[in-house]
Amino acid sequence: MRYGFVIDHRRCIGCHACTVACKEENRVPLGAFRTWVKYVEKGTFPDTRRYFSVLRCNHCDDAPCVTICPTVALYRRPDGIVDFDGRRCIGCKSCMQACPYDALYIDPTTNTAAKCNYCAHRIEVGLEPACVIVCPETAIIAGDLDDPRTPIARLVAREQVDVRKPEQGTRPKVFYVGADTSALTPTMQRPAATFMFGQRPAAEADLVRMVAAVQATEPGGDGALSRPVYDVPHAPRPWGWRVSAYLWTKAIASGALLVGAANALLRPDTIGPLSAVLAPVIALLFLLITTALLVLDLKRPDRFHYILLKGNPRSWLVWGTWILLAYGGLAVAWLAAGLAGNTGLLRALAAPVIVLAAGAAGYSAFLFGQAEGRDFWQSPLHLPHLLAGAVVAGSATLIVLHLLTGHGTWGPELMGVEGLRLAMAAGLLAHIAILGLDLFGPHPSVDVRRAARLITHGAWQSRFWGGVVVAGVGLPLLLVLWGLGGPATHLPMGVTLQEPVATAVAALLALLGLWIYEDLWVKAGQSIPLS
Repeated sequence: MRYGFVIDHRRCIGCHACTVACKEENRVPLGAFRTWVKYVEKGTFPDTRRYFSVLRCNHCDDAPCVTICPTVALYRRPDGIVDFDGRRCIGCKSCMQACPYDALYIDPTTNTAAKCNYCAHRIEVGLEPACVIVCPETAIIAGDLDDPRTPIARLVAREQVDVRKPEQGTRPKVFYVGADTSALTPTMQRPAATFMFGQRPAAEADLVRMVAAVQATEPGGDGALSRPVYDVPHAPRPWGWRVSAYLWTKAIASGALLVGAANALLRPDTIGPLSAVLAPVIALLFLLITTALLVLDLKRPDRFHYILLKGNPRSWLVWGTWILLAYGGLAVAWLAAGLAGNTGLLRALAAPVIVLAAGAAGYSAFLFGQAEGRDFWQSPLHLPHLLAGAVVAGSATLIVLHLLTGHGTWGPELMGVEGLRLAMAAGLLAHIAILGLDLFGPHPSVDVRRAARLITHGAWQSRFWGGVVVAGVGLPLLLVLWGLGGPATHLPMGVTLQEPVATAVAALLALLGLWIYEDLWVKAGQSIPLS
């Protein structure tokens, strides 16, 4: 048994009865929608035509929202309905990022996720969904797709049907008959900040203008076949600055001890206070900040412990939590061994610390990979980018500590600065090479290309070229290279910096550039419309 929908757009008159019935039946709050009608228009006045598209949860057979949900608040029932349990939801918003169809929202009354659940409470007592019984034109047909005797199964077998975003591989169970392709495909629409008889929220309108500006300058044209003239509000970016900051603080937390452990493994004769004590202190401090950012970003932070007690073993949010806990435990053991001066134990811990530090840095690539609604985040280069970022962040942080603890000189009792400078330079070179491939290489989809152009040619281009490329990579590399030859770094225009200060400035600029790019990367991935 697999329940699904057919939307027959040969009959749909765009009356919004389904939207109203759904809101009444399920007590959907003001400003939120489980099913909605979008209008697009094609042509030039007076030769124009309007098309409707009824949009909702697709109850996918391979639902990415179910996979990424860390607490099994979303689940697929035996009858094929993708249902949700608000009592388990922690409000992490990962399901909103995983859904390619923009079907989920955060209920402002409960601060938990919600969506169309096929009126499961009605199905269980033999009734049809509310939207089906209220449609005046019988344009919505519901039923069992696996039973060839049902009207929906016969309709799907007989008619030419379409689904939204089949390339996502989710196997959606909402089929469209007679729908205009451009009405179902956001990439084929020219974004509009205003509507004929509606108004977008200010934040959403600003985002639409930003995307429209990039789309209008695409080489070869934007490929738009229609323009939206009515839509409902959508959350502009479910993940905000806390998620960007989490990536940055986690890079420092994992990178500091990663570099320190690598030093202990490769150069055990140079183990000193920096790698034995200060590195784990920094790792634990920024691990605590990372955890605080993650918890504070939840809509229901009081339920954070559900990730551990009611965890979904398929979700990388759950795996990441356990990896961070294990890494934190090893960091405590490393700090204890360092305070005790037990260099033998430090050497024994070095290899497992490196493995867990790399895991703590890189697991986010798999977490963002499960956010299948955001094509820009699906790049296979995200994992090496996170690892390179951890090396940059860890070595740069230790360089600054090196200067502070050496009171302006490179103390001989500390880990050699040459190794830190070389590690930071290597990480920066890998970082910029990966960015070049990711942003300027071939793009697998229109959404990926547009998200990349938002960074390189759109509203954020000055932040990218000035903050990331020049200040975050170019200047640090020049400062490091200029300073390799002696105790002072001689810059253009007669500026001279003592070597420790020059390298510390390079480290601070590298950290700044890394933060700017993480922020741009998170924003760009969420800027392309899903519906």
